[in-house]
Amino acid sequence: MKILKGWVLPIAIGLLVGLLIKTFVFTVVRVDGISMFPNLQDKELVIEIHHAKIKRDSVIVFDAYGVDKRPDVAKNARYVKRVIALPGDKVEYKNDGTLYVNGKKESQSYISKKQQKQGTLNIQEAAVEEQGVALGTGKIITVPKNSYFVLGDNRPRSDDSRYFGFVKQESVEGVLTFRYYPLDKIGFP
Repeated sequence: MKILKGWVLPIAIGLLVGLLIKTFVFTVVRVDGISMFPNLQDKELVIEIHHAKIKRDSVIVFDAYGVDKRPDVAKNARYVKRVIALPGDKVEYKNDGTLYVNGKKESQSYISKKQQKQGTLNIQEAAVEEQGVALGTGKIITVPKNSYFVLGDNRPRSDDSRYFGFVKQESVEGVLTFRYYPLDKIGFP
């Protein structure tokens, strides 16, 4: 009995603590795909903090099932995207690639000027206009309460709010805060 208490109890406590941390504090996320290139790349490992404050330009992880209504989206699909606008924000993405939130030009310094314009407006407008998303000069959208407008950094290769509309707050699992793999890219993405 003494041997059992000597190693089983610490292992059980360790597993419980690990489960609590994963459930309530942070999780490791593996980036899958190129939608966040050049800032996050396929197979990189990052830390997702649960219950972190979401701000403009935060990179979030959310449950894509039910948000992206395409039939091929798996029940366990998780998307990584950048928050462009918060609940109540007014967004205008002009034809020349400039982005305005609440009338203020956003720098989008995380991607090049070419990337800002490339692919952003190449969408099937009818697909999301019924959900309140229409982009282009003179089109201003308002983000609904408890929702976010998100885009991938690799605009031509990202399924995001331009295609499936707004991401509801309850779908958000956390905010990406720290990249720890590959080792040569350790740091804050």
